[in-house]
Amino acid sequence: MTWAAGDHVAVVANARLTGADRTDPFGDDLVDVHLQAGTIADIAPAGALPRAGVVLDAQGGWLIPGLWDHHVHAVQWALLTQRVPLGHADSAAHAAWLMADAPVLDDGRRIGTGFRHAFWPDAPTLEVLDAATGDVPTYLINADVHSVWLNSAALRREGHPVAGSGLLWEEPAFEISRRLNLVPTDVADAYVARMAHDAASRGVVGIVDLDMAWNADAWARRAAAGFDTLRTRFGIYPRDLQRALDLGIETGDAVDPAGLFRVGSLKVISDGSLGTRTAACSHAYPGDPLNHGLLTIPPDELVDLMIRATGGGLSCAIHAIGDIANTHALDAFALTGATGTIEHAQLVAHADVPRFAALGVGASVQPEHALDDRDLTDTVWATQTSQPYPLRALADAGANLLFGSDAPVSPLDPWAAMSAAVHRTRDGREPWQPGQAVDAATALAASTADGSSGGSALRIGGIADLAVVAHDPLTADEKTMRGMQVAATMIAGRLTHVSA
Repeated sequence: MTWAAGDHVAVVANARLTGADRTDPFGDDLVDVHLQAGTIADIAPAGALPRAGVVLDAQGGWLIPGLWDHHVHAVQWALLTQRVPLGHADSAAHAAWLMADAPVLDDGRRIGTGFRHAFWPDAPTLEVLDAATGDVPTYLINADVHSVWLNSAALRREGHPVAGSGLLWEEPAFEISRRLNLVPTDVADAYVARMAHDAASRGVVGIVDLDMAWNADAWARRAAAGFDTLRTRFGIYPRDLQRALDLGIETGDAVDPAGLFRVGSLKVISDGSLGTRTAACSHAYPGDPLNHGLLTIPPDELVDLMIRATGGGLSCAIHAIGDIANTHALDAFALTGATGTIEHAQLVAHADVPRFAALGVGASVQPEHALDDRDLTDTVWATQTSQPYPLRALADAGANLLFGSDAPVSPLDPWAAMSAAVHRTRDGREPWQPGQAVDAATALAASTADGSSGGSALRIGGIADLAVVAHDPLTADEKTMRGMQVAATMIAGRLTHVSA
């Protein structure tokens, strides 16, 4: 029998179960998982109960809970295929040269993305970029999205003075990204739909969308057009907080009849990033004794925003990368009683690690960033005394780990995140800080809807958000985990992906 996306599965037959606790009585024996009304109705030895309806034969594959990416910028990730990749640029001159013959988009711009300039031997300058790109407005977006390099034509188009290096940082850079993402809705939605199908092929059933936009209307529009490939929780930014409060929407509220798309958290960016040397840290950056990064919002304003959000029924997601930013964010959770997450938690003071669990604050982290930044961390943060990328420390302290990608900063691929968290390496390099690795069960649980505290066991009565994969994630080596083959993905028993 053949299956197709959209089919409603009644039985997942001949599967093996795997999850965070492995307490099921079946071991590695084949089982049938019977589904009813979008939930798991029964789990029995293969063939022990009658099979009726659509039977998906797992052929001995491993059945896992459907995966979540807890930090995505959906439109910006989806539009990546329109933009010139710059991750391999090894100098400012090289990056500018890559943009010289880049395609001009319908709106008259050239856009590149993904450069990392921390180790470039030359500095980005207007002269270098203008010489390569001429009068076509040209934009180069940093891999961490906290800075954008514009040529003179782009600066003029965006209303900025033609001066300095052409680099814009933090809020001005975010504003440029917001403008670049404002493509026609039909174009954006088509790219998001393509992105969603690719995510489903990796076993993903849900994302947390933190696009810097008013996401409520966007997801309601997509739902009305028939989009149903992913569950989504979407963020609200401070500029739209009063709008959300006036509408009375609260975390968990659905914006579609099926309940696939729900209000998430107030997202606040409280400091910069490692790559731009703007993450707020307790020790100065090397060679720059006055630079400790920056807090992009004063602590008292952060508290005020979180009080307003909490009073309106919204949880909070606070971007904090440096250790000073993490301390202030945890202080704000303690003062306000807010619920939610700290996004990134890339450098955490040792005394702050146990506060995540004590305050019930989730650690929404991106394990692939540790490998992207390993060389940068070992240099730019060499003098920091706090713990970088403290996955094991947070897990041991009882924090709820929630894994994500921060796509487009790294690809929307939970298997890459899990592999980075467990094996702490890729491309054959020695594991980086292996003492901060987590076990595979923790990584799998952190890649599900509720994170590591919710576990990832498959239970009777649970929602049938499921995936069938070729290998047991709990025993997979680095190469197998990173390249995990996904045979099928389903939301509430409805297939969103079936492999050929």
